[in-house]
Order: sequence, then structure tokens, then C-alpha cells
Amino acid sequence: MHKRIRQFFFPSLTPKYLIRVCLVAFSAYFFFGYVCTPILIKGYSMEPTYHNNRVNFCFKLRYLFSDPKRFDVVAVRFSGDRVMLLKRVIALEGEEVEFRDGKLFVNLKAIEEPYVRSPCHWNLPPRRVEKGCVYVVGDNRDMPIEQHMLGQTALNRIAGSPLW
Repeated sequence: MHKRIRQFFFPSLTPKYLIRVCLVAFSAYFFFGYVCTPILIKGYSMEPTYHNNRVNFCFKLRYLFSDPKRFDVVAVRFSGDRVMLLKRVIALEGEEVEFRDGKLFVNLKAIEEPYVRSPCHWNLPPRRVEKGCVYVVGDNRDMPIEQHMLGQTALNRIAGSPLW
């Protein structure tokens, strides 16, 4: 009996077994490193959509063949490949974006944002989104605009999108 338990937990190191272990390790490394990277959400800028100290996955293939669309939540590379910010795309290249008394306007048209729970009093003068960029902002508009990391970001800095 003791020998069977030992064989179950420590199988003999046959070449087939070692090849299987290496294939599983390589597949996991590739999948979690380049396709679906785990991320820990730190901060409250995307409340109530994404909560602080929760784990999610950044699906890096999402924008391989297309660009982000308005209202997509994206992971933006902030500092190298390790630090990413989750933000919502609110304006696309060539569009004019502004906030007046907390209301979002894109191309002078008021935009409904059902994902924003708390009213805000942000004011931001109109600005045009440059070519090859999108305008991103967090969902939590409860804090002053000066404390928010928002603005124009290049499409090549978008790493992907959260899975859920």
C-alpha cells in the first residue's frame, strides 16, 4: 500500500512523464504570460465596475485585429509591462471630448454613461483626440478630476481588455 501511494505522488521519472511536465509548464507560461495575463486591481478609479484588490485577467489578443471601441474597458500599460491601469474608452481618434458640470460631451453631443454611479462636477475644456490615440477615464467620478489619471493614450499602449 505504501509503495502505491509513493508511486501516485512521485511517479517514476520516465522520459514520457518529463516531456508531459515540460509541455504543461511551457503551455502555462505561454498562456498566462502572453495571452491571458493575471492582474491585481489596485485602486478605486473603476468603481463600481471593478473593485479594489480583486484579481482579473488581461486578454491580450482582444485588440490584435481591431481597435478599441467607445465604452470598452481597456488595460493601459502605464509603466513598462508590469503596471497597467484599467480605464474606459470614452472618445476615439479625431473626436472632441469635454466635461461640463460632470456631463460628458463628445463632438458637442451629451453622452449617457450608465456605468457611472456617483454624480461628479468635473469641468474639462474641449480637446481633440489625436491620430492613433483614444481618450480614457475611470468610472469612479466621485473624486476630483485632479486626482484622476485620465486622458489621451496611444493605441500601442493598450495591452488588452479584462476578461470580466
